[in-house]
Amino acid sequence: MLNFSKTFLGVFAVALLAACGPKEGGNQQAAPEASAPAAEKPAAAQSRGIDMRKEDIGGDFTMTDGDGKPFNLSDLKGKVVVLSFGYTNCPDVCPTELLTQSDVLKQLGDQAKDVQVVFASVDPERDTPEVVGKYAKQFDPSFIGLTVTGDQSLPVVKQQYKVVSAKVVQGDSENYLVDHTAGSYLIDKNGEVAFFEPYGTEPESVAADIKSLL
Repeated sequence: MLNFSKTFLGVFAVALLAACGPKEGGNQQAAPEASAPAAEKPAAAQSRGIDMRKEDIGGDFTMTDGDGKPFNLSDLKGKVVVLSFGYTNCPDVCPTELLTQSDVLKQLGDQAKDVQVVFASVDPERDTPEVVGKYAKQFDPSFIGLTVTGDQSLPVVKQQYKVVSAKVVQGDSENYLVDHTAGSYLIDKNGEVAFFEPYGTEPESVAADIKSLL
């Protein structure tokens, strides 16, 4: 089965199946609260991501970009990649994640030119290349939105990055949400996963980890 270290298992349990649906009292603070004791919350925003360089995770994949063209993750070698998974109908987690990543680029200033944000859909039934492409660029013109088409395999990509997603049907089969793993991966210039940034990590902390890879 999946070979996780104890450290990653704890964080993965927090990030797993992030609530994308409406929750009583809101859920956006669930991940950061679970990853640190309440007494340490003020310092949590300054903590950095989890070092993933010893984990068996990641790798190249091919999906389809907003222009309907095949896109290989390996094409981005030479840049630091911020990779997250979600879907365009996500009401809270995904927009918050992408807004954070937009802020991260602002934190990086001129160094942002060496960073590429990639948003990969876990809902290809509704997220066509055009839909996911336009969605990602709403947060920043440089963002790349991806989905699978044809014989491209989403399950294989999800397995590579230990991503889990599940439909939550709302009344009928066409009206559904997708609970999914939240957070983002920082991939170094050689295409290797370096850090996992849990959902809720402050932009300053993500930017600090990115700078260590530039």
